Amino acid sequence: MYETLSFEESGDVARITLIRNRINVKQIRELERVFDHLEDVSKAKVVVLRGHSAGIDFHDFDPKEAMDIHGFNKWEKLVNRFETLDKVTVALVDGPCVGGGFQLTLVCDQRICVPGATFQLNEVRQGFLPGMATFRLAKYVGLGHAKRLVMTGAVVGAEEAKRLGLVDDVTADLDGALARTIESFGPMHTVAFTLARRLLNESYGTQIEDALGNFLAAQHRAISQTAFLDTLKAEHKKQ
Repeated sequence: MYETLSFEESGDVARITLIRNRINVKQIRELERVFDHLEDVSKAKVVVLRGHSAGIDFHDFDPKEAMDIHGFNKWEKLVNRFETLDKVTVALVDGPCVGGGFQLTLVCDQRICVPGATFQLNEVRQGFLPGMATFRLAKYVGLGHAKRLVMTGAVVGAEEAKRLGLVDDVTADLDGALARTIESFGPMHTVAFTLARRLLNESYGTQIEDALGNFLAAQHRAISQTAFLDTLKAEHKKQ
């Protein structure tokens, strides 16, 4: 079904593996198809993104033609869809993670890499911008580190990435780490999980008054779900 990636789903876990190591239009279209399935059909509770990426494929651009922003807009919409999936997302990085690949990894809920993995946003050195990583990166590493990474295109190794908060675990056993990560989430109450993620993502750009309103609306939805009612029943039985 796909040429630039592979997709499989078993039980609660769906797996996307990047085959092509440079992001091109075809890969974007294939990821859109995968996300359509994940949003509309899939019963999976966890989505695993695995692989490595050398960034954008410049062969999709013709230097003889006028540049437009359409392709970048399409890409950012795709990344946002991944960030807001109603599932736990985990990135397994097994090599260089550059540009767009870094962006996809950054929006995952958990990030695990092998000791030899590296991370880089090299776009500014090439004359353009690293997408909405300019919006997201500082939330993880702080403004100073974000400026260094974006403006110099510095290559970050696995251990430094962990120290900065770019990854949660560094290990040669990605499958073992994935199993432990999935287990750590415990019961996966989708509504509560996605609401908490949304509030956290909004926390840096929302005034406290608006944040309170957003929280109360989200909390009302959460406590109306079966998961919270089951918790209440279980606690009452203990008495």
